[in-house]
Formats: sequence, structure tokens, C-alpha cells
Amino acid sequence: MTATAEGVRKADAVRAVPARRPVGSRIVEKLGGGLVRVVLIVVGLFWLVPTIGLLVSSLRSPQDMSGSGWWTVFTEPSQLTVDSYRKLLENPDITGSLVNTVLITVPATLLVVVIGALAGYAFAWMEFPGRDWWFLGVVSLLVVPVQVALIPIAELFGKIGLFGSILGVILFHTGFGLPFAVFLLRNFFAEIPRELLEAARLDGAGELRLFARVVMPLGGPAIASLGIFQFLWVWNDMLVALVFTKSGTQPITVALQTQVRQFGNNIDVLAPGAFLSMVIPLAVFFAFQRQFVTGVMAGAVK
Repeated sequence: MTATAEGVRKADAVRAVPARRPVGSRIVEKLGGGLVRVVLIVVGLFWLVPTIGLLVSSLRSPQDMSGSGWWTVFTEPSQLTVDSYRKLLENPDITGSLVNTVLITVPATLLVVVIGALAGYAFAWMEFPGRDWWFLGVVSLLVVPVQVALIPIAELFGKIGLFGSILGVILFHTGFGLPFAVFLLRNFFAEIPRELLEAARLDGAGELRLFARVVMPLGGPAIASLGIFQFLWVWNDMLVALVFTKSGTQPITVALQTQVRQFGNNIDVLAPGAFLSMVIPLAVFFAFQRQFVTGVMAGAVK
């Protein structure tokens, strides 16, 4: 009996001794505090240096930019001026290209979001012949590179009179944005509880009302994420616009490239134009940042 009690006490003593944690785990725990935050802040500031440099350069005169680096503005703040932005707004090529960029990006984003959401709902919850095969066909289009379709579609648009027009660029971006949109939204909509949709159907909701009142609000984060991706892709695109646009329909990316080719020292137009073309998509991203993070996290959990 005594031996048994002593054995129990030894077992309790062994259990009381904490297990030795791996060295890597202890290092990660120690680094998970303030040091990591400081490092992340430093890295973030380092990545912001080019953006800050572009902003400061856009607020300096061409003479100051040719005579010294942009960092000298912190010791000589009198260099700052808005004359470059005034000249930018007086340049019809740049202002017109900004309008063209909006005319291309907004419809191409809305069409992809609306059509992708409708198709995603149909592939997720509607029964029709060959549904799975049609979905596999749509997914297979994801592997088709844009470069392969440039020449054939350019010839097609030339025959039907869309080459060089804004509508042709919108249709191209819409066509190549839909496969990813359908794939993303179909997988997200498929995770909606079936019971919720059946309850709405029992209350008399048709497919269109069910899509608008139930599926769309629940899929808001995924739709916002898709909209941000599509907007950034179309806004920053230069390859498609360089092929399918002409003078008068060029977006800001092509217009800036033309300025570089024609006027190599036209930095007073290039710097503010480049910053303006960059700050608009950044503003859109930060405006929908919460929805974007929610959509990414929801997809990760599911």
C-alpha cells in the first residue's frame, strides 16, 4: 500500500513538471510582442518610400528635380508647389485619358461583378442540364493567357468595328474577368446554408428575389473582394489598352507611356500623372478594405 502511494506521488510530481517547449516555439513567442510590430512598421515605411518620393517629386518644379533629390524638400520646404498639377490639368491628353480610364474601368468592373454573381448563383443553386460540365468549361478558361487572345480578338473587333473603341476594351476586360468571377462567387455562394434558401422559397420568394434579397447580402464580402480585384486589374492595365485603343480612347497608362516616348524630360507631367493614376485605385482599396478583408477571411475559414 505504501509503495502504491509513493508511486502515485512520483507520478503527480512528474506531471507537475512542465514539459520543455521547443526552442523555436519559445523564440516565436518572444518575438511575437513589440519587436515584431516595430519590424513590420519599419518594413511598411520602407515600402512607402517610392510612393512618398513620387508624391514629393510631383510637388516640385522641373528645375528642382533636375538639380537635387526629392529628399531635399525636407530641408527646403519652399520647393513645394502645385504648378505641376496645374499643368497636368491643362494637358488635354492626360485629362482625357483619365476620363477614358474611368469610362473603361467602371463598366468593366460592374459587368464582371453583376454577370459573375448571376452565373455563380446559377452554378451553385440552380439545376440545369450539363451544369457541372459548363462550370468546368468556365474554370478551364482561367488558364488561357491574355496574350494568346490579343491578335484574334483584335482581328474580330476590326471586322465588327469595335477596334480602337472604348467599348472594345470593356468587352475584352469583361470576357477575361468573368471566368475568375464565376469561379470565386460560385464557390462562395455554394457555402450558403441550403436551409436558408429553402425557407425563403417556402415564403414565396422566386429565384430573382432570392438572389437579390438573400444571396447578394450574404455574398457582399466576396463581391466586394471581386470588385476590388477587377477594378485594380483594369485600371492598371496597359497591354490590352495599348493594343485595342487609339488616340482619343487611350487610358492614363498608355497616355503616360506616350508622354515618356515623345518627351523624355517631361517629368513635370509624368510625376503628378503617375501619382494621380496610383492614388485613385489606392483610395478605392482603402474605401472597401473592411469588406475585402472580410471576404478573404470568410473564404479562408470555409
